[in-house]
Amino acid sequence: MKHIRLLRCRSVRVLWLSMTLSVLGDRLYGLAAMWVVYEATGSSSRTGLVAAVESLPYIALGGAGYLMARFSRWRSLAWLDAGRAAVALAVPLFWSPDTTGFLITLTLVLLLGTLSAVFDPNFGALVPQLVPVEELPLVSGLFDLTSRIAGVLGQGSVGVLLLLVSEIELFAVDGCTFVVSALALGWLGRRTASPVDGEPPTGPVRATAGVPARPLLRRHPRIAIAVAVHGVALFTAAVSTVGLPPMLVSRFGQGATGYGLALAATAAGGLAGNLLTGQLADRPAATGSSAPGRSWISTYCLAWVLSGCALAGLGVADSMAVVIALCVLSGLLFPVCAVTLRAHLTRFAPAERLRLLTVDQTVTRSAGMAGLLLLPPVVDAAPAGAFVGAGVLLSAAGLAGWWLGGRKAP
Repeated sequence: MKHIRLLRCRSVRVLWLSMTLSVLGDRLYGLAAMWVVYEATGSSSRTGLVAAVESLPYIALGGAGYLMARFSRWRSLAWLDAGRAAVALAVPLFWSPDTTGFLITLTLVLLLGTLSAVFDPNFGALVPQLVPVEELPLVSGLFDLTSRIAGVLGQGSVGVLLLLVSEIELFAVDGCTFVVSALALGWLGRRTASPVDGEPPTGPVRATAGVPARPLLRRHPRIAIAVAVHGVALFTAAVSTVGLPPMLVSRFGQGATGYGLALAATAAGGLAGNLLTGQLADRPAATGSSAPGRSWISTYCLAWVLSGCALAGLGVADSMAVVIALCVLSGLLFPVCAVTLRAHLTRFAPAERLRLLTVDQTVTRSAGMAGLLLLPPVVDAAPAGAFVGAGVLLSAAGLAGWWLGGRKAP
């Protein structure tokens, strides 16, 4: 496997292992936050409020280009992860199943979301500096693999962990993973000043001022198209998020086991898709190059077209076997979309890359929140129609993006 070659670089290996652990911790945190609040309050609205609050910083910080650029160094990311560790470890200490405990938890979730909103795009902007230019598409696929592995391990490990700790203590587990990540990032920051012979430099982005987003997107309209399609995808994803569990119960008589099987099928498809995606990414010609051919936008948009077909198919599926097959297909396509876009963004100069990652993050979080607010009533009223309608919308957006991408200059 080509990923093995990348992992021979010590910097890549240490960072990838620590990030895989950290992303796994995030999956456990997401489960704990939703389940603990619902179990204590019995309120779906309060549970949804937790998810919305965690997403708010991603939206609010989307225009703060200068602030985001101030953290474009490995050591800065280490301090951010140390902060995330402190917040996550504090949740079990302050949690109580009353209004006061809920408000304190909500505040900590908001703080954790703020730190993550700064961390995520800066991490994505720095990772390409770990490898030579010819291996940029491969490193995008390698770090996408962290979420695919976490998806599989998270489903398998949570049951075992809950035999050993309570749901609220999963926050502490997440905090420990952030500690490991902070130590790895701090180690990498110390190597920045004196890189090891035979390994690529890992210097900072050095973006001391934010890059304006609108002029950048006007110069690269295909990126704007890809971000718009990504936003539609996250908007329609709310249908599956809120609609899949009740559909499995009402149509197929499945309980938590069936839902877990569907999630595991999606995660397994994601692992397979990640391994295939490395063959699809374009190879950049030179550092900072921004004039690739059309193939990346075609791959990206057509993958979302097929994802829309799979989403619509869930609305008319007549057996659990069909549901599992569609979940595998969806999982297979997710990394194709994610890695194709990320690999293309590695072509840009570091400061521009950071700004584009921030824009994508802001659009997708905003669209995802809008979907969670607007689509659940539609799912309640017409479950099958909601899946079909969302799938058609996503496929139409993908086709429009594919057509427009072919007409626009890079």
